[in-house]
Amino acid sequence: MCKIIGYVRVSTQEQNLDRQLKAMDEYGVPKENVFSDHGFSGKDFNRPAYQDMVAILEKGDTLVIKSIDRLGRDFDEINDEWSRLTRRMGVTIIVLDMPYLNETANLADAMSKMLNSILLNMKSGFAQMEREMIRQRQKEGIAAAKARGVQFGRPKKDRTQEFYILKERYLAGEISARKAAKQLCISHSTFCNWVAQNS
Repeated sequence: MCKIIGYVRVSTQEQNLDRQLKAMDEYGVPKENVFSDHGFSGKDFNRPAYQDMVAILEKGDTLVIKSIDRLGRDFDEINDEWSRLTRRMGVTIIVLDMPYLNETANLADAMSKMLNSILLNMKSGFAQMEREMIRQRQKEGIAAAKARGVQFGRPKKDRTQEFYILKERYLAGEISARKAAKQLCISHSTFCNWVAQNS
């Protein structure tokens, strides 16, 4: 018996699946047939729910997704996966946001398949381009923040008066480096580096 399967995905734990789940419900996908990956990137297909879903897909089944980027974000991988599901496995894919991309029986002629292929290439290309633009914006944002003096990573600890007292005691052999570091709440190596820099 042919099944209607839904797949939803968000990249981070902070995002929610509500909008995609609502779309699945409105299309008529049974709730028990919806597979969801929460907090998984679309960079590849190594996602637990996605792999579970593919394992039960059979010829004649219909896979419903909200948009093509829920399937993935890498141009070549989306193309390969689309071809594997539709051509080799015989699964129909419904993209709710792009009805003209849908693999349906009335689009079986060669011209429609060619058009679908072009549209898929364009859409998956845009998805990959968006991912690269996000990375570029992140790099530019970090560079701009650094130029403004924003410090990344752990804030540097200031050397307090207590350090200089403990340093003198350490150099006089009255206290070990480990004990001094513990009193200052810093690591042993940090204490030794500070001593070397101030000697």
